[in-house]
Order: sequence, then structure tokens, then C-alpha cells
Amino acid sequence: MKAILVLAAALLLPVAAASPPAAPRPDWDWPLSPKPAVLRAFDPPDKPWMSGHRGVDLGAAHDGVPVTSPASGTVSFVGVVVDRPVITIDHGDGLRSSFEPVVSPLTAGSLVAKGDVIGTLQPGHCGAVPCVHWGVRRADNYVNPLEFVTDLRPSILLPVIRAGPVSGHSVTWVDAAPVITG
Repeated sequence: MKAILVLAAALLLPVAAASPPAAPRPDWDWPLSPKPAVLRAFDPPDKPWMSGHRGVDLGAAHDGVPVTSPASGTVSFVGVVVDRPVITIDHGDGLRSSFEPVVSPLTAGSLVAKGDVIGTLQPGHCGAVPCVHWGVRRADNYVNPLEFVTDLRPSILLPVIRAGPVSGHSVTWVDAAPVITG
């Protein structure tokens, strides 16, 4: 029985101590300062042609605030789409970010550095609440912009592992169950 408990502890401890590898992600900045509230989350459609929210809406202090580039890149589009002013930045490696409603003095081909002002927020996207819509595409697929400014991996709770003598025996707790040795 003692050998089985020791073997179980030996098998469980490496798993409990192991942590998943860090997810690689670019080190981008928020396009608004101070760090904005997320007013509407990323909600991609099931199919590319279906409705959904292909970005996030970020709350701004007021209309007219500067919008900054979250990463360096090249402006690939500045213009009006439907009825909103839009600016798109190509960050390389197939990543492009778009912002609306943002009026910009920049032109396609302009180089921008991380943190450079790329335009000014206009009213109207979130009704009376000032906000910017930020979308990110990787090649032809929309991805959650928040993954570039915050760690979205789920939290993982690990068991508490305690060791100590109990009535002359050595006890190790694994997943709230004692493993008695000695």
C-alpha cells in the first residue's frame, strides 16, 4: 500500500508542478490612453459571411481623443467605408489592424511607429458613448485584438502541496488527499 501511495505521489507531482508554455504574442499597446474599458467584446461569426462583431469597441474619454498605433507598421488604407472614416495599418507577418471612426491626416504608405498618433476619434460608432472600434486580421481571418494587449489564457488553479509529519509519518498532500509515507 505504501509503495502505491508513493508511486501515485511521484506520478502526480510532476503534472501538478508543470505549467503550460507561454503563448507567443506580439507586445502591442492599447490604441487609447489611458487603458480603455472594453464596451463590446470580440464575437466572431460562425461563417465569414454571417453577422458578428469582428473586433472590440473600446471606450474613450471623449470624442476627439487621439488614437495611436498599437504596433509599428505601414498605413495601408485611409478612407471612408460605408459611412465611417477608417484607417488600416499593416503590421507585417499578415497582421493588420483597423480603427473606426477615426479621421487621419496620414496616407497609404505612411510608416508609423508603436504609439504614434494615427488619427482622431469621431463620434457615432457607439451612439452617445465615445468609442473606437478596433479590428485585427491575421491574413483573411479576424482575430481578437485583446490577445495582442493582454494575456487571454485561462487561469489554472494548481493543487496546494504541503508536507509535514503526522504521528511520526511523513505526509504529503496532493489534490487534497494525503499520501502517507514512512
